[in-house]
Amino acid sequence: MEMKSITTPSPIMVLGTSSGAGKSLMAAALCRVLLRSGESPLPFKGQNMSNNAWVDKSGGEMAYSQALQAWAAGIEPTCAMNPVLLKPQGDSTSEVIHLGRSVGFAKAETYYEQWFDSGWKAICNGLNQLRDTSDQGRFVLEGAGSPVEINLMDRDLTNLRLAKYLNARCLLVADIERGGVFAQIIGTLALLNPIEKSLIKGILINRFRGRRELLEDAQKWIESKTGIPVLGIMPWLNEDFPPEDSLDLLERKHIKSSADVQIAVIKLKSISNFSDFDPLEAEESVQVRWVKPGSDLGRPDAVVIPGSKQTIKDLEILFSSGLAQEIKAFADNGGNVFGLCGGMQILGSTLVDHSGKESFEGRSTSKVIKGLDLLPIHTVFNSQKILNRRIVRSYWPEVTDLTGFELHRGISQPLSQCDQILKPLSEDPSLGWFVESNKSSKIVGTYLHGIFDNGPWRRLWLNELRRGKGLADLPINRPNHFQQRDRLLDLLADSFEHYVRFKGFIGE
Repeated sequence: MEMKSITTPSPIMVLGTSSGAGKSLMAAALCRVLLRSGESPLPFKGQNMSNNAWVDKSGGEMAYSQALQAWAAGIEPTCAMNPVLLKPQGDSTSEVIHLGRSVGFAKAETYYEQWFDSGWKAICNGLNQLRDTSDQGRFVLEGAGSPVEINLMDRDLTNLRLAKYLNARCLLVADIERGGVFAQIIGTLALLNPIEKSLIKGILINRFRGRRELLEDAQKWIESKTGIPVLGIMPWLNEDFPPEDSLDLLERKHIKSSADVQIAVIKLKSISNFSDFDPLEAEESVQVRWVKPGSDLGRPDAVVIPGSKQTIKDLEILFSSGLAQEIKAFADNGGNVFGLCGGMQILGSTLVDHSGKESFEGRSTSKVIKGLDLLPIHTVFNSQKILNRRIVRSYWPEVTDLTGFELHRGISQPLSQCDQILKPLSEDPSLGWFVESNKSSKIVGTYLHGIFDNGPWRRLWLNELRRGKGLADLPINRPNHFQQRDRLLDLLADSFEHYVRFKGFIGE
């Protein structure tokens, strides 16, 4: 598959010495910095593995990290920016998304044999689609994991193959926070052949804490040893930037002294769309505590069950760990519980998976599976995936506008005998419901991802929790979270401009 000819400006690529080195945020920083300089950056990651997804305007599915980079670049996210998305669902199996559409399921051991050619075709098509949107746009490419996984290098779709194909100027990012940064850098470069190594135009040390002068001699040593300039040392940033993967959620352990409401978010094994909770993390009055199955639920002011790539699998884990029983007891004693997408399905009375897409280890079953029975709804899974951007008006807690997106398998419906107690959350009843009990607990569920991004609605929901504690209401005239996210991207770019000598690196 040929890509249309690429002229200047030169593509740039962010590679990492490992997963979680900070590639996604450094690529986002470059997008914002280039935008500030008058360029038209085009973020692109050929292949991503993530259950943290976004739905573009065409109803295409893409990784959230590329959507974030698009916002940093000042453009609308499109699935062409992430033409191959792998969504892990356990048992070494992933759903395969090409240019926004599900095209099948792949086992790890046969993925490259079965999907390499079609994946590369999707990548080239994505590049061409982006090039059509901006003739003078500059590709800002993000690699995946490490570019020198010896067992994968000959089949790698999105690191050195793409860098060589586009003759990209590569920045190698290493994370000093996790230790071994010098071995990471030297070892990565040692495993590159001469042509590949010639593409590395700069090194960046990320997440440094402490006095910068302590690294001056080490920086000179790296440059002498590799012949490649260290372009900068990015400090540890205290802001809550969106995590690159679900493992990063566990590192968010700081305590907010100003928080007076605690929300326990269940850290499901197959959690998806964890970026839904960035707006709650950004609320100064809210302490978000991530609770893994097997951990103590504690005494939060609300429990939130997030989306899941394997809803029935995660439901079984909740029951086997005892956390399901704790959540039910919490609700029975007047606690507030919120379910988002798969979390709403878990809150329901029953679930049936005819397609086998949501079952434990992929086993197909038509058996009725019992949910937490906190929300009187019944969910039936099928093979069709629902992908829609939505604008609706909420009925609860008050009438207000909502924006977000649907990304789910399965249709949920109220149990017929519960029509009187189950109330629609919005003008579209299929998007979710709520129940208010005599013990003041409120059980709420919705399919609308991004619901907490809506500033007024988020504050209305938080005020429901605050009143239960006798606290004063917060102002509801809050902007939507995209403004807070944009401020964080500006702070990230400010730091990048201050600490990284990038102008010579990006070339013409």
